[in-house]
Formats: sequence, structure tokens, C-alpha cells
Amino acid sequence: MPRKPDPRVFLAPGLLLVLIAIGGRFTLDRAGFPDLAWVDLRVIGLIVALIVLAVDMARRRRPLAERNEDWLVVTLLFFLFQIASALWAPPASRIGPQTLDLVLLAALTLAFYYWTLGDPERAVRYTLLLFFLAAIVFALAAIFINGPGEQGRYSAFGGGPNVFVRIELLGVISAVGLFLLSRRVLPLLVTPLFLLAAVLSGSRAGLIAGGVVGLAALWKIRGRLKPGPVLATGGFLVAAAVVIWFAAPPAFTSLFQERFVEQTVQEQYLSDRTDIWAAAIRMAVEHPVAGAGLDGFYGLIGVNQMVEYPHNYVLAVAAEGGLIGLGLLTGAVILWTRTVRGGGARPQVTGLAVAAAVFVALSSLFSGDYYDARLAWTFAAMAAAAAVSRARTAPAAEPAREREAATP
Repeated sequence: MPRKPDPRVFLAPGLLLVLIAIGGRFTLDRAGFPDLAWVDLRVIGLIVALIVLAVDMARRRRPLAERNEDWLVVTLLFFLFQIASALWAPPASRIGPQTLDLVLLAALTLAFYYWTLGDPERAVRYTLLLFFLAAIVFALAAIFINGPGEQGRYSAFGGGPNVFVRIELLGVISAVGLFLLSRRVLPLLVTPLFLLAAVLSGSRAGLIAGGVVGLAALWKIRGRLKPGPVLATGGFLVAAAVVIWFAAPPAFTSLFQERFVEQTVQEQYLSDRTDIWAAAIRMAVEHPVAGAGLDGFYGLIGVNQMVEYPHNYVLAVAAEGGLIGLGLLTGAVILWTRTVRGGGARPQVTGLAVAAAVFVALSSLFSGDYYDARLAWTFAAMAAAAAVSRARTAPAAEPAREREAATP
């Protein structure tokens, strides 16, 4: 008698995990309660999410099959090494907050992985829907509520423009994913709003990272593209761009002219990134084996120059973790690439999660600290889970094949 498929995965853990991942660092002092600044809502939300996830995993009827999880083991070793490097960090390093960030990052990665294993199709589709809705809320809040900041760049809910552009371009990836999974055109019609908000963020690196991922995706599916849909999509985007350009307020045109034309093309201004990266490289050379320790860049350089972090994930690992940290990070990336290569039983949902992970990873080469790269790790975990998880129809299909073989 064929076994019944597992019950559908709970959606509650995914909702909590996505809210935690999008919300970033949020303590109650930001909500107007300075006496409760020690209450970190990430910790509370993650504890609740893990409890619900544990209940969800316990109700699954059959044990999960053996999987290739070497990448996950090396990733956790990488996080543990970063935490352990606090033992030789400079005195001025912010060890406590950075350690908490890494612990939460490891917990988020594990939680997203095991939640997705229960039902990869449903988990990825639900996550894309949540990011699609979040991109709409963030874009509307930035344009109509928060408005431009001191530099004329847009963002929402207290986050920086570099975080804002990631949410918006993840919204584009989510819209494409929802279209591919449901064949409904409606999500694609919202993409001009996301692209407009991404441009208003003024984040050049985020736009470049999104362009690289988009071109890579088009190149991969170039053989399946049909002229009609391609021309229709291109015409729609061009028409939307023309309408936005002529209907946008003067702040939009001035931001585009100043940020992308004058600063980038004419002045070649890179927000002092080259000086910061050079300092991180010098630190890596001075501490080649195990690095300067957790948050060592701030403890030795940033505390005097008012620079929070190296604004490059790999250079931060090299400066603060040395060759050991770089080796663990490289090993995790190589093993993860081998895991998701081919997409497993679900190449479509695996590919969507890979695209989101690669986009955030590329963006992390220009801005953000370790915790700001959390969406890269969480989408990477979802992609790996989708790639290694067996198809839900396998238990029922095997007896069916046996009956067909016995039928004369």
C-alpha cells in the first residue's frame, strides 16, 4: 500500500523568519522605549519561529532521506570560527553585538534550511510572495512617506538605501518567480515600481549586482526565449520608463543626474570605498593566518576613522579571519555550488533561490557587514534544501511502477 505524502509544511515559521530577515536589527529603543533598549526583537521572534518549526518537523510522518549537507557543516564551522576569533580581537572591538549577529545568522540559516526541506515548492513560493509584498510596502513607504534623505536617496522604515535596494530587486526576482510558478502576469506588472524605487535608492552597486544576475538568467534561458514575449516585455519596460521619467518629481531627475551621471561617470566618485578596501587589505597582510579577530577592522581602524566595517564581505573575512576564515568561506561556497548545481528534483525553485542568494552576495561585496549578508545565506539555504530534497511524489510513484511491471 503506498504511503501517504507528508502533511503540508507550516507557513507560520516562514512568515516569522522572513520578518526577522527583513527587519534587521530592531531593539525597542527604536520604537520609542529607551529603557528597553536591551530587548532585541530578533531574539524573541527567532525563538518563537524555532518552536513552531520544531512542531512542524515533529509532525512529519517519515524521516528525511540522507542528504548531502557538507556545505552546511562547513558553513557552521565558518560561523563558529568567526565567533571564536573574538578571543584575539582588539580591545575596542564590539564583540558582544557582533557575536549575537553571528549566532542569529547561523540560526536563521539552519531554520530556513530545515523549514524548506518540508516542502520546497511551497516554501519557496511563499517566501517569494512575502518578499514581493514587502517590496511593494517598502517602495510605497519610501516614495510617499519617508521621501529622500539628506543625500537625496530614498529608503524606508529606518533602513539605509543599500538595504532598500536589495528589498526592491528581490521584489523583481520574486515577481519573475511568481510568474514562472503560477503563469500569472499580474506580478510582472508591478516590476516598474520596484525598478523605480531601486533607482531612487541611488545604490549603484545594488543596481549593478541586479543587472549581472538578470543578464546571467537571460543568458541561461536564451534558447527558450520567444520573440513575441521578449518584444512585449521590452516595450512595456520602455513605456514605463518614459512615463516615469516625464511624470516623476524633480527630485528623481536631480538624483539620477547627480548620483549616476556626475558622481559616477564624470567624477568617478566611489564613496571612499577604495580607501576602505585598501585598509582592509593591509590588515589582512598584517594578520595573515587567523586575522585581527572579530570586528578587528573597527577595533584597529574604524574606531579612529569613523568607519563601521570594510564594506566588502570577502575583505572583512580576510582582515578579521585571515587565511583560515577565507578557507572556510571558500569551502562552504564551493560545496554549496556543487549541491545546487543542476537544481536536483526542482530546478526551477532551486534556480530562483540561487538567483536571490547570488544577487545579495554580489551586493555584499560593496556594502554591509556580516549580518547584512543574511539574505544571501538564507536564500542559499533554501536553494540547497530544494536541490537535495526528494520529490514528494516519489513514495507513491514507486509502487505504481511495480504494479505496471506486474501487469501482463
